[in-house]
Amino acid sequence: MHLLLSTPVRQSVTQVWAGFDRQLFNRLAPPFPPVEVVRFDGCLKGDVVHLRLNFILFKQDWISDIVDQQTVHNHGMSEGPDEIFFVDQGTRLPFFLRYWRHRHRLVHDSQTGGTVIIDDITFRTPSRLTDLLFYPLMWLQFAYRKPIYRRVFGERNTDKKE
Repeated sequence: MHLLLSTPVRQSVTQVWAGFDRQLFNRLAPPFPPVEVVRFDGCLKGDVVHLRLNFILFKQDWISDIVDQQTVHNHGMSEGPDEIFFVDQGTRLPFFLRYWRHRHRLVHDSQTGGTVIIDDITFRTPSRLTDLLFYPLMWLQFAYRKPIYRRVFGERNTDKKE
């Protein structure tokens, strides 16, 4: 399954990238299941993120490796980069997931000077049916991040509804 959410914010790509730290990571954690951050190395290639999800009666570990991170300068028109992205890929996943790849994209918006934060996620569960059942739950988990991104990085006025 493929999930794509975009959140426009006011700050530049460089400013948003600087804010992608453990403090933001803690703020982005949804209320359920409660998440304990066991390890957070950062967002660079080779870093590891280890979460422990608490489902009250049992806990599940979720470990992802940062398998790619790049800064892209396409046209050199803006003062900063056109895009910074990093990719986390699940190496140890909770029982309900078989595959996880999350590309976090911070894309310069040349019209506003701000950034569009894009969560580009591919996931698979044990079956196509559970993929379909989990899709709305996954969408909600990541839609939860949108107002947090806006509070942290500044809301951008836009006529476009998301």
